[in-house]
Amino acid sequence: MPESTPPPDFAGLSLSDIAAFAADNRLPPVEKWNPAHCGDSFMRIASDGTWFHEGSPIGRPAMVRLFSTILRREPDGGYVLVTPAEKLSIAVDDAPFVAVEMKVEGEGRARRIAFRLNTGDLVVADAAHPLRIVERDDGPHPYVTVRSGLDALIARPVYYEMVNLALDEGADPPGLWSEGSFFALDAQ
Repeated sequence: MPESTPPPDFAGLSLSDIAAFAADNRLPPVEKWNPAHCGDSFMRIASDGTWFHEGSPIGRPAMVRLFSTILRREPDGGYVLVTPAEKLSIAVDDAPFVAVEMKVEGEGRARRIAFRLNTGDLVVADAAHPLRIVERDDGPHPYVTVRSGLDALIARPVYYEMVNLALDEGADPPGLWSEGSFFALDAQ
């Protein structure tokens, strides 16, 4: 397993720094590991991003970061923690990550938007990491794609920041540009 290093200070990074960290994020090749399913991890990721083991929250952020690096979404939609030797199911209430902070540089088509996740990971919204809104009975649920089938729910305060930016620009439909891609902020 990779070492779990503390995340960089998001506030002190430029968007170029963030993009470099995101691109350099060396994750294990979980997509290449296909051991037999070994059982259940007895872990759950709550919709607020809290990780639980056997009903108790995992209090060590380094452990959560480490587990998050071996998380994979299966073709059937389920989630597993996978190593070369074992594959264990993990329950995910909504999305496995939460985007808790946003940083913006530029305006309009020249804008770049980056997110810091609850795990410390950094994601820049672009064509490979799109933003999308899913309308549910309790209102809109905004997401950003983190990697291969794994999304981050965008925290409500961060979503409101995004909506304010979009409304200030007056685009029709309301939306935001990031890294040359336009993301409508209406439900899909």
